[in-house]
Amino acid sequence: MHHPTTNPFFFSRLPYTGPSMEPKRNHPLFGGAFSITLPPGALDVSDFRPVPDNQEVFCHRGTEQSLIVELLELQAHVQGEAAARYHFEALGGVQGSGDEQVEAVQPLSLQNLSLRACRDAWVLCGRQRMAKENENEKDVMLHLALFRLPQYGTDLLLTFNEPTPSHGHESGQNHPPWTMVDFERLVTTLTLVDPNIFGPR
Repeated sequence: MHHPTTNPFFFSRLPYTGPSMEPKRNHPLFGGAFSITLPPGALDVSDFRPVPDNQEVFCHRGTEQSLIVELLELQAHVQGEAAARYHFEALGGVQGSGDEQVEAVQPLSLQNLSLRACRDAWVLCGRQRMAKENENEKDVMLHLALFRLPQYGTDLLLTFNEPTPSHGHESGQNHPPWTMVDFERLVTTLTLVDPNIFGPR
């Protein structure tokens, strides 16, 4: 498998502990319109609570880590790095307190992606303060990959939420936390199977 030519900062930030189970290869998303290789032990959040139609949400079975694949309207007024920052700040406005910090952002090499329809792709790493219902705010490291599909009027966002170790890594050996190896696999295996999800062109 080819690997994106990105700074190792993104794909080696977390230690590789070795999965306790095999990744779920070619897992269907959005009714089979996309597929992806999910990290070991990923639980489909829609099995136990409602999830918006434009999202696929998965959580780790032993930590507070989560990942979201989201289909959003193309934000054509922002380009390049600014587009990745725009979506990162939008996440902070929706989910958190507006207290966010970008640590790094850079382009992804399109030739290393399975998402052939992608015209532009960026990866961003940053921190935000987020709070769930009836819980105090906590620091979360966000690893965000933005895939731009202007021919379909769509920005596709893949977000890996990594709570600080005091919140997110109390999982024991049975379910080791996901790592940047898992994030890289998500980014490179995301595939468009059926373009009809975007409607007639």
